[in-house]
Amino acid sequence: MYLSRVELDERRNDTVRALFAPQRMHGAVERAFAGERQRRLWRLDRLHGTLYLLILSADAPDLRSIAAQFGPIAGGCAQTREYDPLLSRIEAGGVWQFRLTANPTKSLPSHGGQERGKVLAHITVEHQERWLLERAERHGFALQPEGFAVTASRWLDFAKGGARRRVSLLSVSYEGLLQVTDAERFRRALTEGIGRGKAYGQGLLTVAPRR
Repeated sequence: MYLSRVELDERRNDTVRALFAPQRMHGAVERAFAGERQRRLWRLDRLHGTLYLLILSADAPDLRSIAAQFGPIAGGCAQTREYDPLLSRIEAGGVWQFRLTANPTKSLPSHGGQERGKVLAHITVEHQERWLLERAERHGFALQPEGFAVTASRWLDFAKGGARRRVSLLSVSYEGLLQVTDAERFRRALTEGIGRGKAYGQGLLTVAPRR
């Protein structure tokens, strides 16, 4: 596995458009890989005032096209690192700082009760935090309510496949501390993501050693 990071320039028109229409960034991510089209996890991340694109993938990408389209004209940070050394350090009981951007949703029951009903976003911070608390165990980690917080949220509304269908989703960012309870499940959460909307920059969970 590989984790890549590309610096983005928010003054460029292409970058501004991609911020509000994530299918543009999704397409750019897919074009950075040769061979068969696959689902890769990605998200936008802000660090010390600079916006970055993070990509998690099984194979190493060619980041030059992304940097040329969305990065600073004078050149910026674009790097890829092996992810397996971090995955090998995951063990039950470990405490990590985490960051997650996800699409917390709920499914309403259908009228007949046989099929999943309408999917709605959790729009309050209370329900967004509860959504993550409820999913922690199945993904191999534990959270304390006072140990994490919602740090940002924004709506994304864009046309998918031209103007045929509109997609509207709420992107929510979380940060805090977690404790690993099941190493295998947690590694799967790191590599496969959490929740819906993965093609649109949702679901990527990353961790760093506790400071």
